[in-house]
Amino acid sequence: MLIKSQKDFFSGLMFMAIGIAFAVGATNYTVGTAARMGPGYFPLLLGILLAVLGGLIVLTSIIRRNPPPDGDPIGRWVWKPLFFILAANFAFGVLLVGLPSVGIPSMGLIVAIYALTIIASLASPEFSIKGALGLATVLAVGSYLVFIKSLSLVLPVWPSFVG
Repeated sequence: MLIKSQKDFFSGLMFMAIGIAFAVGATNYTVGTAARMGPGYFPLLLGILLAVLGGLIVLTSIIRRNPPPDGDPIGRWVWKPLFFILAANFAFGVLLVGLPSVGIPSMGLIVAIYALTIIASLASPEFSIKGALGLATVLAVGSYLVFIKSLSLVLPVWPSFVG
């Protein structure tokens, strides 16, 4: 077997692994039927679709007709963006609900979105605080309107010590 595109091959394997993991994890919930879907139905279908998509990508990376002359190699790991994207998601989760066991109070949706956007923006070489704050404002207002006003979700909006 000759891999003609390393990028496609390994990204397809990654999609397959994540899809299989989601499908297996979804079986811990009640799946139900198409007529009466349980909480595991949607993640199961998404996991299966992601695994199938990954399989198709792997297959096309092997049977590609006009492969790149260098085999389309995978580049080196870019650690800075990876760190900031993971840190942004971690900070969002911690700030949204807090960590009472450590003494960190809930900071609410608005503060969590601002932190998420600013930290994630640091991953880009074209970082601008003005752009990050503008995007954070749009995301915060949009999230508030959609999740709090439209869907009536019960989420902390402001820091717990404010309200």
